[in-house]
Amino acid sequence: MRESIDHALGSLSSVDNIVLNGLRDNGKAWIVGGWVRDSLSGGDPEDMDIATTLNPEQIKAIFPKSLMVGASFGTVIVRLDDNLGDGLEWQVTTLRSEGDYSDGRRPSKVSFLEGGEGNSGIIADLSRRDFTINSMAIDADGEFLDPHGGLNDLESGILRSVGNAKERFEEDGLRVLRAFRFLDAGIMGVRKMDDSLKKGILSSEEFLSGISRERVGVEISKILSGENTHSIVSQMLSLGVLNRVFEELPLDLPRELSTKYLVNLALLLRDSELSGEMLSARLRDLLVLSKNDLLEVSIMHECRGMNLDHSIESSRRFTAAVPDKRKDMILDYLKKSGTDTENFVRLISEIDGQGLHLDPLVKGDRLVGETGLQPGPRLGRLKGWLHRRQIEEASKSEEEVLEFLSDIDWELSDYREWEPLSWP
Repeated sequence: MRESIDHALGSLSSVDNIVLNGLRDNGKAWIVGGWVRDSLSGGDPEDMDIATTLNPEQIKAIFPKSLMVGASFGTVIVRLDDNLGDGLEWQVTTLRSEGDYSDGRRPSKVSFLEGGEGNSGIIADLSRRDFTINSMAIDADGEFLDPHGGLNDLESGILRSVGNAKERFEEDGLRVLRAFRFLDAGIMGVRKMDDSLKKGILSSEEFLSGISRERVGVEISKILSGENTHSIVSQMLSLGVLNRVFEELPLDLPRELSTKYLVNLALLLRDSELSGEMLSARLRDLLVLSKNDLLEVSIMHECRGMNLDHSIESSRRFTAAVPDKRKDMILDYLKKSGTDTENFVRLISEIDGQGLHLDPLVKGDRLVGETGLQPGPRLGRLKGWLHRRQIEEASKSEEEVLEFLSDIDWELSDYREWEPLSWP
């Protein structure tokens, strides 16, 4: 433990030390939470949370660029001057005690604590936190503070609440979802949920009451992006937690999940009979996802149960029409859904080395000259159809593409039936 802490403290960046020293020159400050947990787990801690005896106004006076986003609850996002920190941020929170959580989301009253004798102030502050592995701290002398046995739980692979689990969940219902996020110990596997924690979850049927769906979406995204997602999602299903999050939407756990959040979301919901567009609308309400994320889930959902076309033409259209990020997600989704993608992936890898011309070789002016068509829907659709044929046949020149004009009655047939470049 001592070696891990010393190593982590020795790896603090110069800007980390600027923040810590700035606070400690004016009061007391402790490194708390995830940074301590990850350091003791042998990982590389990232974001640093700090607890301090200074109030938000005093913090702002030291670091004028700071954001007072949660100042009424004692939290300030510290930012350094433009020439320092490279956009990094530190969450700094004044030591505090809290009143009742009447809305299951935030305390009705927050009282800032004095430093107290020794470490009494930080000990009291750590007692209001969610889980023992998150209630550890390191003071200015490198002293390790662990009033609730977090280190022992960390080493034993146990997730346990600070105090009574039911009370912790009544204070903030989002802690139910956070419990599953912290079950994921990365390469160390899955932590075991303490029995009292499990009972607390089972008794917290209304944990979503008063919680913003945006906060729910953030937690779900983190859970579905972990290294041990399948095991954790299985537990969430068995305890009925996911059913409360997704309400009436049907859920089904495939044999294997991805490491990509959106792929996993689409996989879990693949039994829904809703269209991709309707499913996205529902997820917008349930998780407050971005438009881009909703679009990706919608597209994957439309691929459910598809008979994958393994032809060279289909694989070429896939290569040309689908953005790279979406390619990875679709192929991952199809494979995890049980679709045989091996031959399709092989074709795509072969295409990558063939120098496929992705942009249209025939421009609008040239097509007007060849056909006499005036700019409008017919000309535009014809250009799109030729682009599709160009991709499917791997054409190398304008002349090769223009030869396809003889394959279509571009003057009289219904242009709305001409298929533009798309996949599938």
